Amino acid sequence: MSGRATGRPPLALTQGEPGGIGPDIAIDAWLARQRYGVPPFLFVGDADLLTRRAAAMGRDLPVARVAPVDAAAAFAEALPCLAAGPPPAAGRPGELAPEEDGASVLAAIRAAVALVHGGEAAAIVTNPINKKALSQVGFAHPGHTEFLGELAEQAYGAPARPVMMLAAPGLRVVPVTIHIPLADVARALTVEKIVATGRIVAEALRRRFRVARPRLAIAGLNPHAGEGGLLGAEDEAVVAPAVAALAEDGIDATGPLPADTMFHAEARRRYDAALCMYHDQALIPVKTLAFDEAVNVTLGLPFVRTSPDHGTALTLAGTGLARPASLIAALRLAAELAANGQAR
Repeated sequence: MSGRATGRPPLALTQGEPGGIGPDIAIDAWLARQRYGVPPFLFVGDADLLTRRAAAMGRDLPVARVAPVDAAAAFAEALPCLAAGPPPAAGRPGELAPEEDGASVLAAIRAAVALVHGGEAAAIVTNPINKKALSQVGFAHPGHTEFLGELAEQAYGAPARPVMMLAAPGLRVVPVTIHIPLADVARALTVEKIVATGRIVAEALRRRFRVARPRLAIAGLNPHAGEGGLLGAEDEAVVAPAVAALAEDGIDATGPLPADTMFHAEARRRYDAALCMYHDQALIPVKTLAFDEAVNVTLGLPFVRTSPDHGTALTLAGTGLARPASLIAALRLAAELAANGQAR
């Protein structure tokens, strides 16, 4: 896919934290549109912020304020921005200013959901936000994923159960528990939670990733998957029954497996996605193997959402040194998954 109009709605790219690298990598992704086949996207954010940031980075950036229907056509010659976008953001590079920027950040996410719900965007790609800064202006969610789940329920009128997947060439990982302290993981894990996550992952692999018969590898919680109960009871009491229930559903699921032997090259060839019991068990291997190529994908929503797999990188904002590789991968994957979902 190239950076020209395709007849499909554009992707909706949110601005993310204005003081971080979201604007920077949006600019550089557009500038690299022909070299890397970046699909058309509409920047949902403060257009003036883009212009200021491009000047700080020494980039020559034409910006077009357009309606969504005109974004794909404009993409070849200018970076299209939503004409009636979110409120202005101060967006001082490297500086968090939640009182000045928070409303713009949250309005951009809400606007992106409205665009995809209305068929004016094919999918949502979100730039990183700073959750601590947003909490100072009343943001009560642990992160993007949970906020998008709430917005999806409001827009579509049906419950959503968002599931985080990190996807990279040769590896897809899913944490069953996400943004909770490690000390709380064992209490939070239930057979029902693992089974529900596995079902959502298997369905997404079939529908969005076009995997005909998904294979799931289920990690154990404890070292050596509990060593038969010697190193903890959770793997036999919780994880193993969940694996059995998934198998009864007709899902090719194996486990609980020792997590320390799940991610070498030969092991990765045996499954299509790995379900891990907690955040770092999933994210450490994928970020080690493919830091610049990994993409955060939210499953279980009525629309496609991807995001670069990194944070706001405040110290790089405005320097021109931030690499857009993960955002480009997120844009390309979002376009692919959206097209797959339509071709049923």
